[in-house]
Amino acid sequence: MFIGKENKISADHLQAGETIIIVGFGQSMTPILKSGQPVIVAPVTAETVLKKNDVVFCKVAGHYYLHKITAIRNGNTFQISNNHGHSNGWISKNCIYGVMIKKL
Repeated sequence: MFIGKENKISADHLQAGETIIIVGFGQSMTPILKSGQPVIVAPVTAETVLKKNDVVFCKVAGHYYLHKITAIRNGNTFQISNNHGHSNGWISKNCIYGVMIKKL
């Protein structure tokens, strides 16, 4: 299984349909995730139903994040935020590459 970071290479693997491991660094998702904690991320497909508070791997304003969905507009636009209330912005589903399915 591919092990990656929060970057385009990880996004490419997810877009190719692979379930991967992502290791994120920083304190923005504590206490949900610790810095350096690996997580298993499954690819998002057209059939994937995304929900508020899902931890997703996505791209917002040119940056890759393992952050959470904090709001959904019209079922197709998602607000991405860290776990401390900072919003990164709103994105469409095609900017969400994967959803966390398990912490390791």
